[in-house]
Order: sequence, then C-alpha cells, then structure tokens
Amino acid sequence: MNELPDFIIIGAMKSATSTLYDQLVNQPGIFMTIPKEPNFFSDDAQFSKGLNWYTSLFENSEQGDCLGEASTHYTKLPDYPNTIKRMQQNNLHPKLIYVMRHPVDRLVSHYMHEFSQGVITSDINTAINEHKPLIQYSQYAMQLKPFVDEFGKPSILPVFFDSLRLNSQEELERICTFIGYKKNPIWKTEIAPSNVSSKRIKKFPLYNLIINSPVATFLRRIFIPKAIRNRVKKSLTQQKRPELNSENLLKIEKILNEDLKFLSDWLGVEINCKNFKEVTSNNLLDWKI
Repeated sequence: MNELPDFIIIGAMKSATSTLYDQLVNQPGIFMTIPKEPNFFSDDAQFSKGLNWYTSLFENSEQGDCLGEASTHYTKLPDYPNTIKRMQQNNLHPKLIYVMRHPVDRLVSHYMHEFSQGVITSDINTAINEHKPLIQYSQYAMQLKPFVDEFGKPSILPVFFDSLRLNSQEELERICTFIGYKKNPIWKTEIAPSNVSSKRIKKFPLYNLIINSPVATFLRRIFIPKAIRNRVKKSLTQQKRPELNSENLLKIEKILNEDLKFLSDWLGVEINCKNFKEVTSNNLLDWKI
C-alpha cells in the first residue's frame, strides 16, 4: 500500500523549517523523508516522477510511524501555483505546519541565501526591486489563504520562529500533539540550528570542484595553512548582515503590514512589523475560532 504523509511542513522558507525537521526526525516514531524537501506537489520536474516515486520516500518507515516531509516550495506563490490542485488530485489531506518569522528578517535571510548561491548578485536594496519573491514569500496570509480555503484552519498549525526559539520544548509538544504523535517528544538541545545563511560560502566558478571535492579538501588541509584557509573563507562569507535603507524598509513594511492585517484577523491579535517579535514570542498563538 502506498503511504502518504500525515503532516507536511509547508514553510516559510528561512523560518527554521530545517531546525524543526531535524528535531522531528530525531523523535522515535516520526519518519520524515530524505530529502527534507521533495517538493513533489509544487515542482513540475518532481511531480513528473509520479506518485509511486513520492510514496517510495516513506517506504522505510515502521508501522504506526507519523509520516512527514518539509517542502517550503509549497508556500512560494506565485512561483509554484499547482501545489494544492495536485494535492487534491492525489486525495492528500495532511496536517500542515507553517512556520513564520519576522517578515523582514525572513526577507533578509532569504536574500543572503540567494546571494550565497549566486542567484542574486546585487545589493539588497537593489535586489528587492528585481526579485519579487523576497517580499512575496514574506506575505504569510497571501501564501496561506489557498490552504485555508481548501483545507480549513483546523488543518493548519501556525508556528512562530521566535516562540520556537524561546519556548522550544513547549512548541515541540504542541506540534507533536497537532500531528497525532502519541509519545512524549524531547527537544534535542545538542542539535545545532540548521541551514544558517550567514555561514554559507558564496558560490563562484569551480565552486564544487574546489570546495565540495574530497580530494581538494584533503589537499587544502595538507598544503595550505589554516590561517590562510580561514582568511579566504572569511572573504567568501557575508560578515555583516545586509541592511535595508530607511526608504526601502518603510516601503516593505507597508506592504507586509497590509498582509499581516489578514493574519491578525485570523489569529485574533494585532500583529505588525513593529510588534511581530514581541507578540509571537510571548504567546502560543492559534487561529481564532
């Protein structure tokens, strides 16, 4: 029998979804896919592999496991518009987890990720006008609305980055209750946060050959002094977090605050760019019924 996931972490990108994945995969009785992000229902190339390929990702699970995956492409509108339609076609009705970070912080971290990958080469104040997803992926209500319309709010758990960071065990228990996990989850403090953009080395020509090659790594360690290696690594890593100028920050906050009005209504508490961290870190928020 082909297995489908019981739950999916659907985003948001750069909001600690990798950290949450690492915590869940280390709980006995929770099985999550490798790769973390199959992006099956969003990406045309992945979907073309067929449902049997997707369900094969869960074939090593044990009977009774809670099955999950974590594909942030599922909340990357308008770039991946077919996600929900494809879920409908395959009769998928999972529990959905959506992690939200301060929308400006998420945008900046997203920029750093794309810059390190060589996708964006301009400074952040230029990039926000050239790369619309930087803002769009931070419009949380816009990204969630199709899921709310199709699956209903009870099928979606809102989780907030700062609460997950400050109230880790309590949030993990809340998430595990939501997905139907029957055991007592334990937040593993020894697991370091994953996927930190500020630690990424910017890609360059021959990056894979020079950085990712085991042979090159061996030769570097043998022939190049550590001090020189560290100096080169530092030059290829963003040492200072990019900053939006005041004009662009005001423009972006205006756009994001309009989106946050919808989120505020759904949650029954006012959230905007100024109070986002305070409200979301001090409260375990859920949808207003």
